[in-house]
Amino acid sequence: MRRGRTLIFLLLILIVGLVVVGVAVTQFLPQLLAARTPEPQNVEIFITGQPIPQGGKITEDVLDTLFVPANQVQAVEYTVEEKAQLVGRVAKYPLEQGVPITSAVVADSAASIPSAGPQHANIIPQGMTAASIPASRLSLNAYGISDGAYVNVNACYLFVDVDPSFQSILPNNTSVLTATGFPEDALPVLTIGVGGVGGTQGRLELDPSLQQPFYYIPSEPQRARPVCQTILQDVLVMKTGNFSIAPVAAEAGGQPQAAPQAPDIVTLVVSPQDAVTLSYMVYTNAKITLTLRNPSDRSRLATEAAVLQFLLSQYNIPVPAKLPYALQPRIDALNTPILPNDTTVAP
Repeated sequence: MRRGRTLIFLLLILIVGLVVVGVAVTQFLPQLLAARTPEPQNVEIFITGQPIPQGGKITEDVLDTLFVPANQVQAVEYTVEEKAQLVGRVAKYPLEQGVPITSAVVADSAASIPSAGPQHANIIPQGMTAASIPASRLSLNAYGISDGAYVNVNACYLFVDVDPSFQSILPNNTSVLTATGFPEDALPVLTIGVGGVGGTQGRLELDPSLQQPFYYIPSEPQRARPVCQTILQDVLVMKTGNFSIAPVAAEAGGQPQAAPQAPDIVTLVVSPQDAVTLSYMVYTNAKITLTLRNPSDRSRLATEAAVLQFLLSQYNIPVPAKLPYALQPRIDALNTPILPNDTTVAP
């Protein structure tokens, strides 16, 4: 009887021990295994910190980073150690924010970007546009302005006084009105006849010496008043001359048939509003000139419009006094002197 109780007691102890071991294994074994298994190391890769348009340049400002496990990093992704290989390239396609950047979505230059339009359009920044204006040797700094240069745009105009109603240049022409009023023995209809010889409208003034009125008329047409001002500053020159339409034909030996011509047009990268301004100036006969800038100079300075009064005061130019003597021979125009080495063209 005593042996049976002892056996039962041992079985109970064994069952309790097994339960305790089972609970311990369930609670502590996963933690032990996790502690013995090393976690994968994280690697920092580049992602887009903001949307990047097609052709947009990859700069540090548009980049962000993301930590991912090392075993999940793809060979085409850029890590922070490969920053120099990514910055300065351009996006082949529009990229959304937060997208990992891979070698398949970037290119070395805009020329390699697939586009439905012309390749050179990819270098125009977002929000800007390209506008073309006429050019000459004078307006292009003696052809010293080339593609990629930065320039200021100056414009000169001639202003005249006009009649507000007629919108014609002053002075007006005059005529003589006759037979005005209501004729006798006729219907009450006003009849106006124009007769006599008209002339240029002048003004009536009283001569202080003779105390007689005189009617003065202009001795010549109205003289226009010129004004010049800087219109745009720090403008990128996209192209001087024409864009290539087709490959240049070559003669035998690979030589071009004709030498390059001097550019007579220039294309500038400007804002849409400035493009409208340039169009207005072109079609209103403004004289436009470009001044070359240092490419590292991004400053913009306020300028004074150049008019006659400004020149006289700014550069201390005196108005010549009326003297009782003058130069001989008579000088009515400033002519450029002809130098011995000048090339003359026979008529």
